[in-house]
Amino acid sequence: MKYILSIILLTSLFFSCKEIDKKLNFNSSKTYQENKKSLSEKEKESPKEFLQLTGDDHRNFWGKTVYKGIIKNTATIVSYRDIRVKLLYFKAGEQVANHEELFDNTISPNDYYTFKAKYKTPKGTDSVAAYIMSAKAAE
Repeated sequence: MKYILSIILLTSLFFSCKEIDKKLNFNSSKTYQENKKSLSEKEKESPKEFLQLTGDDHRNFWGKTVYKGIIKNTATIVSYRDIRVKLLYFKAGEQVANHEELFDNTISPNDYYTFKAKYKTPKGTDSVAAYIMSAKAAE
């Protein structure tokens, strides 16, 4: 009886290990270069997924709204350039102005770019929303 129970236990253990190998893709036929190429293609096709924009705003002495931002490239292979940023200015929850910025600088993988945008906006502008509209993969 112990012998049969041991065989059943070993057989189930063997098949469960095969399933784990399939899930973790240990027996993958893809090479490192193929995986790198597919990651590169994904990063080239969707740059907005790999670019993060953060920043803050204030009004200066001359009444201009100043937005200081940082664009971070979280991609591992692809650099980006020609990054278009949209700035939306709000007063009491209503949009009162908008501007676009185009940065032709190249941002390398795991690097960042800082910028400052100054615009004369209507008096009482209390907040700025910014987002990345588009970017191109650098060749």
